[in-house]
Amino acid sequence: MISHNAARDLPIAIVGGGFSGTLLAINLLRYGVKVALIERNSAQLAKGVAFGTRRPEHLLNVRASNMSAFPDDAKHFARWMDFADADEANRFVPRLTYGTYLRELLVEALAKAGPDAQVIDGEACSVDFGDGAAHVRLADGDVVDCRGVVLALGNFPPAPHGVLEGLPGHLYSPDPWDRSAIEGLAALDHVLVVGSGLTAADVVLSLESSGFGGKVTVLSRRGLKPLAHAESGPVVVPISDPDLRGADLVRAVRRRAEEIGWRGAVDALRPHTQNIWRRHSTAAQARFLRHLRPYWDIHRHRLAPSVAQRLEAMESAGRLQYVAGKLCGADEAGGQAVVHYRPRGQDGIEAIAVDRVFNCAGPDGDLRRVEAPVLTHLLEAGHVRGDVHGLGVDVDHLGRVRDAAGNAQDRLLAVGPITKGEAWEIVAVPDIRRQVWGLARFLADEHWVGGEGL
Repeated sequence: MISHNAARDLPIAIVGGGFSGTLLAINLLRYGVKVALIERNSAQLAKGVAFGTRRPEHLLNVRASNMSAFPDDAKHFARWMDFADADEANRFVPRLTYGTYLRELLVEALAKAGPDAQVIDGEACSVDFGDGAAHVRLADGDVVDCRGVVLALGNFPPAPHGVLEGLPGHLYSPDPWDRSAIEGLAALDHVLVVGSGLTAADVVLSLESSGFGGKVTVLSRRGLKPLAHAESGPVVVPISDPDLRGADLVRAVRRRAEEIGWRGAVDALRPHTQNIWRRHSTAAQARFLRHLRPYWDIHRHRLAPSVAQRLEAMESAGRLQYVAGKLCGADEAGGQAVVHYRPRGQDGIEAIAVDRVFNCAGPDGDLRRVEAPVLTHLLEAGHVRGDVHGLGVDVDHLGRVRDAAGNAQDRLLAVGPITKGEAWEIVAVPDIRRQVWGLARFLADEHWVGGEGL
């Protein structure tokens, strides 16, 4: 039996040592809270998938000036990079550099915390609650006793695409973040990328940097492509939290975009986006996801200007093409993948023969398909359920995970992209750093004393 006082002296266990989990650990340690950071892939510790890339062409999609790990020290990353002026702060640096920054911050925090912090190299398989505490069982049989568990599992791999799953492995790459996915492709002639977001842009750049000289076709429902950041900025005029909803809000943003430009209009919403999402009903949120999400994504989640220029150069040279259409079928013929799709706005079916297909359709939100033993156990035990939109884990505004009956749990919480259903905008560094800062204060019994802007 663990007494209440003894439980309070146990650490917070964080399952997942990528960006969200690492930053939460650092913030908790700043407040004197004991931490056990559990990560199954030591190579991704303090980096995760996004910042664990080894490819220098993968740049941050946020300016260096807004990439501080701490909302109460906005210039921390710029100082770490030794950026002294506005021109340098406007740079979009390689993600691998940012991964180094995070790892250094974690090492420093661990050194200061001493025995109050531990990093555990292992895979969490189950969580049991009892005796006023939580108990995380690892794959090797060890058990981590803690006073609470935070799931920081990052983005899940892309959802399996039923049309493509029948293709053989040498023709189909279901996970674009698999480091072996682009190996040996230099001699191929034609590659198909399904999905046209930021991940698709990463794949295209990696192909080009690896010596691929053929053609890339990017297929998505609407044929949209991410837009670019301005060369400098942003210069944003702060606005109060808009109380408009639905179509009225969309019309207001469009009018504002005509006055000051679309970037300024969208950026002004940044401090309020999560509140706007929460004020809308479930039905209104679903309409947004069904009709407006692709357009919001390309305006909100932008490319570094240099990345956009490289992609535009490939388009101009005829090596990159964006196509709007719906996948209808795929099979192997003559050593290639023959993919059938219906062009947007048309009734007929067209076919394209390619040497490799990449699934860049975005992370899967179906918790039943995610290959994470701890999540599977929590689902089966009724401690976790998916959010109403199928975007991730259902949580309340504090990050407490709702069980199968809808009850928020004080000893099981979640942070980062898997909480998208509650917060919507929770995939970029500025949003996650604010979330983990608030969660750290909640777990440390500190008071929230302010927020942040852009």
